[in-house]
Amino acid sequence: MTLTPWERLKTTLRDIHHLKDAAAVLSWDQETYMPPGASHARAEHLATLQTVAHRQFVSPEMEELLATWLDPETGQLSREAAHTLDAPAQALLRETWRDFHRAKKLPSSFVTRLEREVSLAQHVWAEAKRTNDFPLFLPHLRTLIALKLEEAAYLGYRDSPYDALLDTYEPGMTEAEVSRLFAALRPPLMTLLEQVLASPVRPDPSIIVGPFEASKQLAFGRMVLECMGYDFRCGRLDLSAHPFTTSFHPTDVRVTTRVDEHDLFSCLFGCIHEGGHALYDQGLPVEHYGTPLAEPISLGIHESQSRLWENCVGRSRPFWRHFYPRLQTYFPDQLKAVSLDEFYAVMNRVCPSLIRVEADELTYNLHIMLRFELERDLLKGEIPVEELPAVWNQKMDDYLGIRPQKDSEGVLQDVHWSMGAFGYFPTYTLGNLYAAMLYEQACREIPDWNEHVVHGDLLPLKAWLNRHVHRWGRQYPAHDLIQRITGQSPTPGPFLRYLTKKFGDLYGIPIPSEFSQESSIPA
Repeated sequence: MTLTPWERLKTTLRDIHHLKDAAAVLSWDQETYMPPGASHARAEHLATLQTVAHRQFVSPEMEELLATWLDPETGQLSREAAHTLDAPAQALLRETWRDFHRAKKLPSSFVTRLEREVSLAQHVWAEAKRTNDFPLFLPHLRTLIALKLEEAAYLGYRDSPYDALLDTYEPGMTEAEVSRLFAALRPPLMTLLEQVLASPVRPDPSIIVGPFEASKQLAFGRMVLECMGYDFRCGRLDLSAHPFTTSFHPTDVRVTTRVDEHDLFSCLFGCIHEGGHALYDQGLPVEHYGTPLAEPISLGIHESQSRLWENCVGRSRPFWRHFYPRLQTYFPDQLKAVSLDEFYAVMNRVCPSLIRVEADELTYNLHIMLRFELERDLLKGEIPVEELPAVWNQKMDDYLGIRPQKDSEGVLQDVHWSMGAFGYFPTYTLGNLYAAMLYEQACREIPDWNEHVVHGDLLPLKAWLNRHVHRWGRQYPAHDLIQRITGQSPTPGPFLRYLTKKFGDLYGIPIPSEFSQESSIPA
């Protein structure tokens, strides 16, 4: 049977996605169960798969298919396509052309070199972090920076090489726009942090004393994931050094967490955070698998889902009115003398931390600003790579008043640069901004949402997110999607209002007039 051009396009895209998903399975295995001696062979496997996928995607056949509906050089739809295709079909073509246009600029030989170096660098980074040995990772970091500058040159940019890399993760966002948003966030965050640290209120973390058995932590985390609506028929919960979510298909979305028997919150919030990511991937439309209509819009929107569940829901008082008595049944000896109010205060305690993934809601974005500034300056050549640990430590002192004593708690703590993911970090703060906007809107639209949470019924929120965010895939750019859902362009206002209200209540701090507007987010 002869396929139509449209059927051929979707079939080709699906076949390419199969290759990428096979590579993703190998990457998941690399982070979970792969024996350490396999790292070099795995690098070759991944490089081959990614190179074959890249060659197929930028092939003359793909260009010929796209030319059926648009100009392959400009992406402009033909007059006939613009008048006959519906909005989803036009979005599929727009996003496929965007990916094709970017990928075509990258030579296959470069893709192979980058993929091989990234796979090796991740293995070396893990060893460098374990042994607190930045010089071990330094040559790989230097190579990756050179490769990312080469990538930016291939892709092209108007103002900054950082723009080309950031656009990979948050399409349409620029270094200048990130700088503007961060400039608006930093002063009120720093002011609120100063007020919290000056408050006489001091939640005492020593009231929650372990050890907390690892298997019970995992069992509780699994139970919360099920309540959130994570479908374990189409997913797994495993352990890894750095919690992550990976998706091969909406019917195969896997999460990992890590367990510390002396930290009750690390495993749990790893589960909830990654569960938010996973619900997004499980909520993408199966019928469009392989095309942009079944792919997430941006990392900022993806991060909004994890932050919404982890912070707006998982760190709220209504959530724990239901789940705290259940947690006490898992750890009766450790928690029987700890009241809900005490537990809630300790869980939301503000304390500047060396480790980003363990940072509280208030200081977290200062970690992101630090990393954004460092990677931006590295790419500009304004920081010698060998001086990075010292510059990192000084910025930690400037922003948070603490200084790492070893690089494993400083410059080596994050996996991102070993993955070549320069430009990724700002999406975490964008996710926080989007999350506050989306959750505020959800609370307005879901009748008696607060009562649902108190009774452990989290599924109305999942359904709301499925309907308003997940099902659209990449049909709408991030900015447009937020505008459609909330009626506002992305703004830090709801996020700052949420933080100010939450920590003002916890620490007895007067709320400034500019943040006094009533928030519909339950505390």
